[in-house]
Amino acid sequence: MTQVTQIPLAKKKTTEVPATGTGPSLGWWTGDNAALFENDPAIHDAIFNLNKPVYVLQSQGQEHLVADQGLAVIGGEPEADGLPLAGFSPASSPRQLGDTSFCEDHGLRFPYMCGSMANGIASIGLVEAAADAGLLASFGAAGLMLSEIENAAAHLTKSLSSKPFCFNLIFSPNEKGHEDAVVSLYLKYGIRLIETSAYMKLTLPAVRYRVHGIHQNQAGEIETPNRIIAKASRVEVATKWFSPPPEKMLAQLVASGDITEEQASLAARIPMAQDLTVEADSGGHTDNRPAITLLPTIIALRDRLQKEFGYTTPLRVGAAGGIATPASAVAAFSMGAAYVLTGTLNQACMESGSSDIVRKMLAEAEQADVAMAPAVDMFEMGVKLQVLKRGTMFAMRGNKLYELYRAYDSIDAIPEKERQSLEKIIFKASLTDIWQLTRDFFNERDPEQIVKANQDPKHKMALIFRWYLGLSSRWANTGDEARQVDYQVWCGPSMGAFNEWTRGSWLAEPAKRNVVTVALNILYGAAVATRINSLRNQGVKFSVQVTHFEPLEVQEIESRIIEGHKQ
Repeated sequence: MTQVTQIPLAKKKTTEVPATGTGPSLGWWTGDNAALFENDPAIHDAIFNLNKPVYVLQSQGQEHLVADQGLAVIGGEPEADGLPLAGFSPASSPRQLGDTSFCEDHGLRFPYMCGSMANGIASIGLVEAAADAGLLASFGAAGLMLSEIENAAAHLTKSLSSKPFCFNLIFSPNEKGHEDAVVSLYLKYGIRLIETSAYMKLTLPAVRYRVHGIHQNQAGEIETPNRIIAKASRVEVATKWFSPPPEKMLAQLVASGDITEEQASLAARIPMAQDLTVEADSGGHTDNRPAITLLPTIIALRDRLQKEFGYTTPLRVGAAGGIATPASAVAAFSMGAAYVLTGTLNQACMESGSSDIVRKMLAEAEQADVAMAPAVDMFEMGVKLQVLKRGTMFAMRGNKLYELYRAYDSIDAIPEKERQSLEKIIFKASLTDIWQLTRDFFNERDPEQIVKANQDPKHKMALIFRWYLGLSSRWANTGDEARQVDYQVWCGPSMGAFNEWTRGSWLAEPAKRNVVTVALNILYGAAVATRINSLRNQGVKFSVQVTHFEPLEVQEIESRIIEGHKQ
C-alpha cells in the first residue's frame, strides 16, 4: 500500500462562521466550521492538493469559503447548521486524465509519453529516467547506425528489465534493407514495443514486427507479443495503422516462412496499432496540422474503424504537437486524448542526447522562432521538417540546397559562382572532398546508394547535399561550436509556449530542466486545471491569485498526488 504523505496547508479559519447566504446552491455542507479556508493562499493550497476533495461554500460577507473535509449533500433540505454548497470536486489524480487502460496495458503510472527524437536525442539516459518515474519514453533510433541501435537495445533490456520502454522505427524509403535490419534487431533483443514515425504507407518490415509470435491462448484470445504505437497526421495513414495488416503482406510473410497460415489468419483480426499518436504542429517531421481539428478528426476515424472491425481491445488515440504546458495538456485530454506525447521539450532537458549549447538555444526560443527545412531522410521527395530558426542559418541553407536540387540535374550543371558559394559558406570544403566523405559513409551503411549515384548524376547531387543535412543535426548534438550557425535543431512552437509559461521561474534555467520534472509539472498542472475548470462550470469563479500555477519541484508535486494513484 502506498504511504500517504500529508502536505502542510495554509492556516485555517478559526473564527466564527458568518450566517449562510440565501442564493441558489448545489446542496449543503456540514462539518467543522473551524476547518474552513477563507483567504486566497489557503484556498489556493486546498485546490492544489489533489489528495483531498474541495467543497466551495457560500456565506454572507465572504466571496467563498473552502473546505477539504466534511459532509456534502447534493440537493435536499438544508441542515440547521449547514452552509450552501456552491461547488464540489473530488480527490483526483493525473492518472485519470487520459484512458487508464493505456497506463494498465503498458505498465505506466501516468498517461504520458516522451517521443523518439532521432539520432539518440531521446537518449538511453532519458528513457531510463522516464521509465523509473513510471512514464513511457521511446529511444531515438532513427539516423543511428545499426551498431548504435544494438548497443542501446542491449543496454536498456538489461537496465530496465520489466519496466516500460519503447524503441523507434522510422520510415526509410531511401535506405533499402535498413528498416528490415532494425526490425530483425528488435526481434533479436525482445523489444516488445515500438513507436513508428514518418510513415506514408505500411511496409513489410513493420508488419513483420507486429505479427511476429502472434498466437491464440487457451482461452481462445489472440495474443500479440509485439505492439506498435504509431504516429500519423493524415486520415489515410491513420486508417492503415488502425486496420488489420494487408492480406498481400501477410501472404508474403507466409511465403517467406516468417509466419504460418494460422498466424496470418489471426493477424487479420487485429489492428496494426492499437495506439496511435496524432502528430499535430510538432518539431521534426510534421504536416503543421492544428491539433484542435486534427485530434477530433482522428478520434472520429477511430470510432468508425472500431465499429467496422469490432476489435476485442478498443483502439486509442493520443496527442502530440504543441503539448508544452498544463493548459495544452488539459485541452488534449478534454478532447478525448488517451495520453499525451512530448518531443521538443525533452530535447531541452539535461538527459537528452543534445548539447548544452542547444539546450540554451531552446530555452531562449519563442513561438515564432521556427521554420520548415528539407528532411535528410526524404530529401528527394521534398519532405520537410520543422526546426529552430533563431540562432542558426540551417533552415535557409537547407532550403537553398533543395532549390538547387530542383533546378539542376547534376553538381556539374550548377553555375561556378553558385558552386563556389556552396563550398565556401555551407560545406566549408570542396564538393569533390564532400563526395569522397559521402562515398565512404554509404559504402559502409548502404553501398547501393553509391552504385545508383555513379549511374545517376542527380542522385549523386542529392547524396552530397544530404551530407550537410545529415551532419547538421550531429553538429548540434555534439555542440560543435565552429558549426553553430549550421545547427539543425528540431523544434516546434511548443518550445516557445513552455518558455513563456516558465519565464521568471526556476524552471526557466536550462540546467534545471529534466524530463521527469517537466512531465510531472505538465501532468499535475493539467489535473489541477481540470479541477478548476470543473468548479468554473459549476459557476464558481476564483481570483488569479487562487488559480495561478508555477512549476514545482518533483517532491512537492508527489506530496499532492500520492494518494491519487496506485503504484
